[in-house]
Amino acid sequence: MGMMPLGAQTAPDAKGPDAREIVRAAVQTEITSDREDHSRWRYRDDQRDGTHSVSIVVQTQYGSVRRLIWKNGRPLDAAQARAEEQRVQSFIHDSGLLAKQRKDGAQDDKNATELLNMLPRAFRWRIESEDAETITLRFDPDTSFSPPDMQSRVLGEMDGVLVVNKEQHRIVTISGRLTQDVTIGWGLLGRLHGGGTFRVERREVAPRLWQITETHVHIQGRALFFKNIGQEQDEVQTEFSEVPAGTTLEQAAEMSKVPEKK
Repeated sequence: MGMMPLGAQTAPDAKGPDAREIVRAAVQTEITSDREDHSRWRYRDDQRDGTHSVSIVVQTQYGSVRRLIWKNGRPLDAAQARAEEQRVQSFIHDSGLLAKQRKDGAQDDKNATELLNMLPRAFRWRIESEDAETITLRFDPDTSFSPPDMQSRVLGEMDGVLVVNKEQHRIVTISGRLTQDVTIGWGLLGRLHGGGTFRVERREVAPRLWQITETHVHIQGRALFFKNIGQEQDEVQTEFSEVPAGTTLEQAAEMSKVPEKK
């Protein structure tokens, strides 16, 4: 989820760089790092989207193994754990499901890159504050921006805050609020309600290696053909440990069973 862009009015600050240039540098760093970072991770994924589930995810070069360990806010019982083991084993030996996961992941990466590239163009930016480690920028919609698709149209109606790590030019936080209702097909296909919010947090989980650690989306509305836009979701990822290169799917399935910290 989400990235945002910039408009055209922020003048260079006599005491420092232009807000747009800060955003542009951060975007370029993120895109380059994503292209060059081949690290894989094991982590705990806690999701709340009407129900509460917890999974262990283990990434490999062949795909990612996700093992459910909590369902509806409770640890799996013995029967549920056996069923989940069968599902995991079936998944890692199903070439069709693995191919679909890779395809979906590639599409997600493409969407994220496109939205990142919009950041320096779709909003008006200004520097709000800074400290020794980060700089905080505020953005609001640029009325001259012409969004190329529905996803960017929704994001282009946001205002919010972007926090950038100054030393590494990495995005730490991006959060936004939908400034007004967005209608799809004159309201016949959907309507997302103004006031909806999103927030994405990113952290350095190993030296110079960054990962998304929190995603919070609370956008209410109805969108018949865009179910991924209107949603209620809170996802927190913790307990990152790097997965050795060359780890197989079978090994990843075993790694996902390691007892969790209490």
